[in-house]
Amino acid sequence: MRLWLNRSAEVSLREQLNTQVVLGILTREILPGQKLPSTRELARRFGIHPNTASACYRELERDGWLEFRHGSGVFVANTRPSTPLSPEMAVDQLIGELAARARKIGASDSLLRVRLRRWLSLAPLARWLVIEPDPELRKIVTVEMESRLALPVASCTPDECSEETQIARSIPVCLPSKAAMVRKLLRAGTELTVFQVNPVASALEANLQRYLPEHSADLIGIASHWGEFQRMGRTMIVAAGLNPENLLVRDATCPGWKRGLESTSAVICDVVTAKQLPKPCFPIVFRLLDEASIAQLRALEVGHSAASPSNS
Repeated sequence: MRLWLNRSAEVSLREQLNTQVVLGILTREILPGQKLPSTRELARRFGIHPNTASACYRELERDGWLEFRHGSGVFVANTRPSTPLSPEMAVDQLIGELAARARKIGASDSLLRVRLRRWLSLAPLARWLVIEPDPELRKIVTVEMESRLALPVASCTPDECSEETQIARSIPVCLPSKAAMVRKLLRAGTELTVFQVNPVASALEANLQRYLPEHSADLIGIASHWGEFQRMGRTMIVAAGLNPENLLVRDATCPGWKRGLESTSAVICDVVTAKQLPKPCFPIVFRLLDEASIAQLRALEVGHSAASPSNS
């Protein structure tokens, strides 16, 4: 078992020891059932206090990585703990597996460090950054983009968009109505992509003209996390000829909003709310991003990928 302990690091020796033993197990450098050095031997070999080694082993036993066999010593458990790895440990596992494979092909640790530093210096794939003050509208747009685009999608408020941690390696996007405000807040030289949305009024009207003639006496629901969607939907459905008494409007941000929707013939909703409707409901999903906007964003993705340093 190989360990590297940094006595000048901010991380305690016990935590360093704990992490490296777990990584050894995850990368199969330490195998299930394998006997480990005693706490005395571990302390002597690596120049640490026996209490530090003992505390590490006890913690690993408690978490299910090791087992103590009376009179025999400390062994790696035959099965791994069922608890999911933390994000940090999951990344450590990937790095550990990379290091193990590199050593198998004869690569030195110094070469591995040099190549890792080179890859980390290259700009990773960008992400989309949806900049929108309304939290519900922001979530709807983000979900629509995630389902139809390749790059990851993050979001923030206009007040946050000038922060380096938000804008770094991101492609900022916003709705036309917010473009002027967002451009003033972004750092000079930052390119902003403005995408068009489906005109709510005309798109809903087109859907209703196909649906309502046969269902004008039915109970129709409108449900959304976005208040403007609720308002516009109600206006258009009433204008299309549906009796307001046959309309059930639900604000999906309020408790108990699902009540009564199972009695409707259909529920007009956004993509976020559609996933939360009661099972008997028939959703008529209205998407904010039209095909032209999606095509525009996909073209930008392709352009960014072609210009990425990792492809040069």
